[in-house]
Amino acid sequence: MTDSCYTAEPFFIPLVLVKLMKTEVGALRVSVVMSLVVGGVAVTAATFTNSQAILLDGLFNLVYFAIALATLRVSQLASGPDSDQFPFGYSYFESLVNVGKGLLILGVSGFALFDAVNALLTGGREIVAGLAIAYAAFAALVCSVCAWLMQRTLRHVDSPLVRIDRDNWVINAVFTGVVLLTFCLIPVLQAFGFDTATRYIDSVLVIVVVLFFLGVPVRMANQALQELLNRTPPEPVAAPVRAAIEAALVDLPEHTLYVRMVKPGRLLYVIVHVVLPADYRPDSLASLDRVREQIDKQVRAFYAPLVTDVIFTTEERWAAPSSGLLSTNSSV
Repeated sequence: MTDSCYTAEPFFIPLVLVKLMKTEVGALRVSVVMSLVVGGVAVTAATFTNSQAILLDGLFNLVYFAIALATLRVSQLASGPDSDQFPFGYSYFESLVNVGKGLLILGVSGFALFDAVNALLTGGREIVAGLAIAYAAFAALVCSVCAWLMQRTLRHVDSPLVRIDRDNWVINAVFTGVVLLTFCLIPVLQAFGFDTATRYIDSVLVIVVVLFFLGVPVRMANQALQELLNRTPPEPVAAPVRAAIEAALVDLPEHTLYVRMVKPGRLLYVIVHVVLPADYRPDSLASLDRVREQIDKQVRAFYAPLVTDVIFTTEERWAAPSSGLLSTNSSV
């Protein structure tokens, strides 16, 4: 089987769009535009259909559009080096953006949930089914294509920003698919004389969808917040990194090792303290640089992009966990 079997694109995807989706910035720009398109169409459709579910979908997309404008700038910053103003780079901006996305989605979800419960308690609302079905079909198709495009980009670029957008479009596609199927029930129920029941479909749909997907923005915001708080990355990332560092130091004499790591956004920042015997005499500084190079090489086999700082010392107080206060063993 040839590689072309895997790279062939659907006939309805323009070639220029396929090329654009091979870069992070290109994918994010497509996501920005499509979020605005779907959001604008949804808010317009909600006005004519009286559907809170469609309005919720529109607000989700408009929130993503607003955040995505900042995401584009963050993407450009995060791929560059550090600066005098930001000596540790811009990767934390990615985490900050993702916290904002999660919190905004939670806010919109809370508003929609409150409104849906209120509608249930006051007799529901009548939906213009034909237009609602047409919008849901349009949105389900667009969101599915966008999710596929984002997934395709992740084959070329390992980007947490694109991954978050991919998850957003997947959720959006599922949501609009459920909306489409649910709205299709309205003419069926009306045909059997259950007109009163159709007034509650929209509100029940909003409640079910919000409660079902509530964990997504919570996990999104929580993970990004942990990154902002400098928490050690999850064990699937941290464990192989520690093992790689230990393997790279195997030729050194008996030593004590302290490894600290954080993962803001896409960047893994690793600080390695190696406490060597007091009588150890390296051949030269170049020999220690070769050890540093080996550590960097070993870790990059598991994760990149990566920044590693490797410090050698013979005194454990320079490596051990510290509160930042002056050590009792140090002189003033």
